[in-house]
Amino acid sequence: MRVDKAAVSGYIFYKLIKMVGKERERMNNRVLIAMSGGVDSGVAAKIMRDRGFDCVGCTMNLYDNETAGLCSSRTCCSLDDVEDARSAAYSLGIPYYVFNFKEDFRTAVIERFVSAYKSGKTPNPCIDCNRYMKFGKLFDRARVLDCGHIVTGHYARIEEADGRFVLKKGIDRTKDQSYVLYSMTQQQLAHTFFPLGSMRKSEVRAIATEAGFINAQKPDSQDICFVPDGDYAAAIERFSEKSEPGDFVDTQGRVLGTHRGVVHYTVGQHRGLGLNHHEALYVCRIDAGKNTVVLGRKTELFSREADAAEFNWISGEAPNKPVSCKVKIRYRSPEQPAIAEDGGDGTVHITFSEPQRAICPGQAAVLYDGDTVLGGGVIV
Repeated sequence: MRVDKAAVSGYIFYKLIKMVGKERERMNNRVLIAMSGGVDSGVAAKIMRDRGFDCVGCTMNLYDNETAGLCSSRTCCSLDDVEDARSAAYSLGIPYYVFNFKEDFRTAVIERFVSAYKSGKTPNPCIDCNRYMKFGKLFDRARVLDCGHIVTGHYARIEEADGRFVLKKGIDRTKDQSYVLYSMTQQQLAHTFFPLGSMRKSEVRAIATEAGFINAQKPDSQDICFVPDGDYAAAIERFSEKSEPGDFVDTQGRVLGTHRGVVHYTVGQHRGLGLNHHEALYVCRIDAGKNTVVLGRKTELFSREADAAEFNWISGEAPNKPVSCKVKIRYRSPEQPAIAEDGGDGTVHITFSEPQRAICPGQAAVLYDGDTVLGGGVIV
């Protein structure tokens, strides 16, 4: 009996393709859900389970309460939050894991935060946490667990248009978190779900209450997780040596007094300077190299221009001409009309229509076209 080798090879190839297709379908249906212990991520998990996805819940163990200095309900990711997340996963009947990412978090987030502050900048560590932890380390763990997507409780939306993925604001403008997600790439957007993006917070709490979640009325986290009391300077000095006193100087270089250390100040600050001066003074600039804090009048805080480095264009491609857009220079600040021009070296120059108050190095400048995030970078 002669065997048709071509037919056998074709059959084997067909079976392999079918197996790959089934495996891909299984992975696309299996999702890893980042559960912080808050109401948002718990409801995100419920929504995905109710949609028929194969759900796996997890919490990233990022620090010890002792590392933060104290425990607070105003932050996320504490030991109590782990138990709240575990309870929500148990009530949903989904497997749950705790991943120890303490060392990664210390290196990628805490140490970067401390270094930036000590160099006179005002960073937003939540952006680094999203960039390096949720959409970095957690993505790697999702692949190990054969999960095709990760899911978070962020209030933002992901849409696909013209073959590319688009990051958009959340429907609930009071909760929109698109600002801290500007570093996401096309690959990350393609493998992420934000199920709360089209919902309002009141709807989310109603779902949690109906589901019987113990954290249904839990307050939202407000402070940086490893700075639970909001005292940035004290936190920095817990992680590094004490900041040395230096000179307050005016914009002409004249010494006005002594400051407590540059980590105690940020551009735009007026209160807590400890100076008895004949006119109101504001922090206009911090020169960490000289250990000086430059003070000036309120009018000296305003500028129409800013530069952003480490810039990420969401589309994956920088525009070849200046872009008319709106720009946000702080998480809570309103967007302002501006023109943004790509520098071709990972930088973007921004010219605002009107002067902006206290543009802080270290904060993020995020560009918007209506509801769509164009990209963002770190102000230098």
